[in-house]
Amino acid sequence: MAEDYPDPPTDPPSLSAAALQAKLDAGKSLRLLDVRNRDEYEQWRIRGASVTATQLPFTKFLQAKVTGEVDDVVGDVAGTGPITVVCGRGEASAFVAGLLTEHGVEAQNLSDGMEGWARLYEAREIPCDAATVLQYRRPSSGCLGYMVVSDGSAAVVDPLRAFTDRYVADAADHDASLTHAIDTHVHADHVSGVRRLAAETGAEPVLSERAVARGVEDVTALADDETLDVGSATLEPRPLPGHTTGMTGFTIGDVLLAGDSVFLDSVARPDLEAGADGARDLARDLHRTLTDRLAALPDETLVAPGHYSGPTTPADDGTFTATLGTLRDRLPGFAMDRESFVEYVCDDIPPRPANFERIIAINLGTETADDDTAFELELGPNNCAAAPSDAV
Repeated sequence: MAEDYPDPPTDPPSLSAAALQAKLDAGKSLRLLDVRNRDEYEQWRIRGASVTATQLPFTKFLQAKVTGEVDDVVGDVAGTGPITVVCGRGEASAFVAGLLTEHGVEAQNLSDGMEGWARLYEAREIPCDAATVLQYRRPSSGCLGYMVVSDGSAAVVDPLRAFTDRYVADAADHDASLTHAIDTHVHADHVSGVRRLAAETGAEPVLSERAVARGVEDVTALADDETLDVGSATLEPRPLPGHTTGMTGFTIGDVLLAGDSVFLDSVARPDLEAGADGARDLARDLHRTLTDRLAALPDETLVAPGHYSGPTTPADDGTFTATLGTLRDRLPGFAMDRESFVEYVCDDIPPRPANFERIIAINLGTETADDDTAFELELGPNNCAAAPSDAV
């Protein structure tokens, strides 16, 4: 809480989460000072090719103020240029940024801290010949979601519960009513917004029959050959199991909403549904998804995935998309034989998403959580890729 921290010696400039992300997207150098505890920093932090980050705990600056050694501590901050100070909610960092400013150091505070960054949600339109398709991006976790709009109707694919109001507002901005709320699978990294959107807007909540078979209640089970009409556009389900048994993508025109099957620089991990014991069987299914199920789609298909990682380079239009032909050339998994692929994705599986077991239970409907708890549970990197080069 704010009262737990002393007031800044002088009010520092502030930087919003959106402005920070714009700098990251532009490749501008960022010199970050994170004053959270080491374990919080190691678990989840702001990354990027242009970021130089240093972790020094808040207490070190309290001590430096008392001992008059602020200048010495500043010397421990790596990099050059203005310092952006970061903490959990923007309170401890406000004090440190103010202290640095008082000592003649160019510093600014990340307003609302990591919590504010976690609430940043951006949208860009991706090219599609059949409908208006928006790609939603949550930079703090690498989550991607989608809205499809056509002739006064809208569907949201892989909605996050924390951003329910955003989807409602965006549909209204497009003069559309939300008719469908769809999950590509039972998510393990974030709390689904499907049920909330259904309750608040009357949208039909939809998952594949195979996902529903895991015990999901209160949703419509969609057969593999059953299409969804959104205005004059058609969402066609594409079974893409491997990450989970129920993973289902959707094609709309020449776009594939791929969910957690194939990403721009990796493929999905296979261990979150059945654990390590079942990972190899799901990895074999994922290999079939790459080499057989996706073989039905042409190279020109635009792949819009469910996640991206820190080093992922967006397309020229700023969206996280690539043609299927590009991914076939880029990702070694498409050219591997089955057992080599299994070894490739199972031998170096990264840490699991934070609180994944409880998040899965909430998304299945076997547990509940209020909004604040749900938000806290999903903070941190998504870690849904197999051996990502650098999870966000």
